[in-house]
Amino acid sequence: MIYETFQNLIYLWMTIGALVFLLLLKVTAPYGRHTSSKWGPQISNKLGWVLMEAPGMILLIYFVWIKADRQNAMSLTLISLYLFHYVNRTFVFPMRIRTKAKKMPVLIIFLAIIFNLVNGSLLGYYFGYFARYEVNELIGPRFIPGAVLFVCGVYLNWEYDNRLIHLRKPGESGYKIPEGGLFEFVSCPNLLGEIIEWTGFAIMCWNLAAVSFLVWTVANLIPRALSHHKWYKQHFGDYPDRRKAVIPFVL
Repeated sequence: MIYETFQNLIYLWMTIGALVFLLLLKVTAPYGRHTSSKWGPQISNKLGWVLMEAPGMILLIYFVWIKADRQNAMSLTLISLYLFHYVNRTFVFPMRIRTKAKKMPVLIIFLAIIFNLVNGSLLGYYFGYFARYEVNELIGPRFIPGAVLFVCGVYLNWEYDNRLIHLRKPGESGYKIPEGGLFEFVSCPNLLGEIIEWTGFAIMCWNLAAVSFLVWTVANLIPRALSHHKWYKQHFGDYPDRRKAVIPFVL
């Protein structure tokens, strides 16, 4: 009964994610290059990244910690991969971005905190109370292809984040047209990488909580990529027509 209630909550959360996806196709989230003071008070975007990304990581650790006796090598590997992403996104990435004096609306931080609290709780609760992994699944037919996708996604996400960061010289704050590699095909290969990463994670985990996390990732990142693509075309008259937003030749 408890597990059925848990699943129903996840289905509800995924439905909300689908609705948010439709909303974000109409309304561009106001952070990064789309930041606007019209959305209320703002704080440093570096601090904002830390505040909004940390809660999900902390909650997952909490649920796993209180049920540490139920974890084995398979579940600990999956948990470690999740934390690997979020340690980088929470503490490393914000310190590397060259966004001189840029700010982020407090409203966006608040909404992102809710997003991460729910996703971290669902994944953490699953790992803490419902996961029944066998150690031999580490070499199983789902884990290996999922791990390959996860690693490839992480590489693409980090590589193209790094290229975007280094488009600016120290002290610069403007935007340039990125070129080379997957930038020749899509405007946001870093976001494509993150979608691939969490697709791999969902395959490895093979549970509804991880699928829900993927649904919300897609719901956030595809509209984000479309907004970036539109912004590039509006601000650069010579922006390559052949490029798509996030999926080569498709979208």
